[in-house]
Amino acid sequence: MSINIIDLIKGQLGSALISQAANQYNESEASVSKAISGLLPVILGGLANNSNNPTVLDSIVGSQSSGLLNNLLGGTTGNSMISSVVSSIFGDKVGSIVNLISSYAGVNNSTSNSLLNLVTGAVLGSVGKYAADNNLDRSGISRLLDDQKGVLSSLLPAGLSLGALGFGNWFGASHKEELVIDVNRGTNPYKEYNNTPENNNEGGGSIWRWLLPLLLALLLGWFLWKQCSKDKATATTSSTVVSDTITTGDDTTVIVEENRVDTDIDLNGTTLKGYADGMEARMIEFLKADGYKNAADDEALKTVWYDFDHVNFKMGSSTELEAGSEGQLDNLVAILKAYPDAKIKIGGYTDKTGDEALNKKLSQDRAEYIKKWLTNKGVGAQVLAADGYGSEFATVPAEASDAERAKDRKMAVRFAK
Repeated sequence: MSINIIDLIKGQLGSALISQAANQYNESEASVSKAISGLLPVILGGLANNSNNPTVLDSIVGSQSSGLLNNLLGGTTGNSMISSVVSSIFGDKVGSIVNLISSYAGVNNSTSNSLLNLVTGAVLGSVGKYAADNNLDRSGISRLLDDQKGVLSSLLPAGLSLGALGFGNWFGASHKEELVIDVNRGTNPYKEYNNTPENNNEGGGSIWRWLLPLLLALLLGWFLWKQCSKDKATATTSSTVVSDTITTGDDTTVIVEENRVDTDIDLNGTTLKGYADGMEARMIEFLKADGYKNAADDEALKTVWYDFDHVNFKMGSSTELEAGSEGQLDNLVAILKAYPDAKIKIGGYTDKTGDEALNKKLSQDRAEYIKKWLTNKGVGAQVLAADGYGSEFATVPAEASDAERAKDRKMAVRFAK
């Protein structure tokens, strides 16, 4: 059985990290997402074609002790281990790659260079963690990297050509593989590759007429998901769930609707960072208007839920948050401390796919994790409950595309009494 390294990396490069990177580099989130979508297959191609390189293998093994995944945004620029790997696999072409990605994504060269280091760190750290969790030695890591060659040609975004850099042969595998990824957060996300022979038939029956766009969208759709299909955050009833904060997608259509950027939000003189129409802004507005104080009981509050915009769990996990998620949890702590009489309830939700018992447990565990996190920050007395609803309130059919089902996968909070 083979696993897809892209799956290992998804949890590290979530929407929260992309948003933070965009703010730090003064770029749009869409441009940062596009740059990452181009860098991922380039870096994977470099690693896969250097699967026996001692520098690569040593760096993967050493990534766990270096804590790469704990500080991707701040700890990868200037990191000597990452620089050694980048230099080893790309040689004197590093500058050309930086220029190519800069032109492709519309970001400046310094941003492109920083993202090259960031994505390399995410790949090394993710593979290193998987190797450690599965007791892989250097030979096992080498085989894992080598296995990626079969899908790299389908992951390279349209419009990004490496031929001029001499890397075209990295993506010219002699066979293709159908990549199947289970995007349900309640089940094991790693599936087998189903080997399919190259179809040289020029006629309309070629499987690659539909499979190639799907494979491309698996990568591009995920990174652009927050811009592509995230519903504008609005209040919901107890039987309806809207918006989504988990960023996976396998839809073949990518349409950028808007570019939401964090802005300054006033909390009684303290400045928080969040969306102008996001969770923090709406909760503060409600509290300032004495909505909570004037609510007679819990019945008057239970119809309004506030979706987390940036709090995401890693795929299939109820104990590991995506990088950047804690910022919004810190904002929630600040709000509760500013209004110590206010009480809240945490809710977790999934879509309709997969085993419902597992979905229920996953959503419950995630809600309890957030409650425990808030308790450790000193506001546990204000969290009255944490409930996981699984797909109980999901509205999108299980057979719909992942892009459509994403609105049912979320974490949310409401006021309670």
